[in-house]
Amino acid sequence: MVLVVSSYIADLIFGDPQWLPHPVRGIGKVIEWLDRMLNKKDTLWMGRLKGMILAFIVIGISGFLAYLFITTARKLHPLVGNLAWAYLGYTALSVRDLFLKSKAVLKKIEANSLAEARIKLSQIVGRDTQNLSEDKIVKAAIESIAESTNDGIVAPLFYLILGGPVLAIIYKAINTLDSMVGYKNERYIHFGWFSAKLDDIANFLPSRINGLLIPVSSFILRKNFRDSFKIMLRDGRKHPSPNSGISEAAMAGALGIRLGGPSTYHGELQDKPYIGEDKVAIRPLLINEALSISFVASLLMILIGVLVKWAI
Repeated sequence: MVLVVSSYIADLIFGDPQWLPHPVRGIGKVIEWLDRMLNKKDTLWMGRLKGMILAFIVIGISGFLAYLFITTARKLHPLVGNLAWAYLGYTALSVRDLFLKSKAVLKKIEANSLAEARIKLSQIVGRDTQNLSEDKIVKAAIESIAESTNDGIVAPLFYLILGGPVLAIIYKAINTLDSMVGYKNERYIHFGWFSAKLDDIANFLPSRINGLLIPVSSFILRKNFRDSFKIMLRDGRKHPSPNSGISEAAMAGALGIRLGGPSTYHGELQDKPYIGEDKVAIRPLLINEALSISFVASLLMILIGVLVKWAI
């Protein structure tokens, strides 16, 4: 557990600098190359078969290289092995990166530069951002914080605690596959089907843990604990994703706002249901409140890991 905590602290300190070699960026490049090679205008089952091949190749390569990296480092010296372990664990986490990118959106809003805020927002969300109003920029940023608290923090920590950095990197490979090809548009409806299903499975338990951590975090921060838990139970299943809606609903309840609604992805309008209730006026500083909840949730996940390891 010391190495898990070390990975977490390293992420808080260093974040995700572009100059540092990062497994997830490498995974993304492999997916891009295989996407170009495999993804053609195929029939339903041929498209799904090729999508399965994509997923197995990416996951296999990611897990094998992570395992090889750690075992090779351990052969050099146990200390080198521990450093390799902590490094891979650190690259699976996104606590600081989520904070910096979300704060960048907030700073542009506060500077009355909505055009630049939309550009910054496009770095953390999948939807089209070019026509969003200030309120919708804030809401989109909060939705991203809620989802990324699971995908970039709680879930990687869950797998890091459960099976070390190899399992955490495998999770990141699955999550990256979903973020790149798991769309229900014409290009990826068949090819990305398997990756999307894998991501649903991989996030099933972590998202529900996160759905409990957000209300507890809101209680610690004196936000609306009751509504966070209530909205999570009531609206968590409304989202098209079986997992993302849980985090978004818990965050919406904690902040007293309504998230969701129609959004445009790659030029296609998706009529997503609303989540939460309009109890508080949308204001930019709600981004800070969401980040505070996210950070406390990450600390609670570390605490859970320590307690589990101690109990075992």
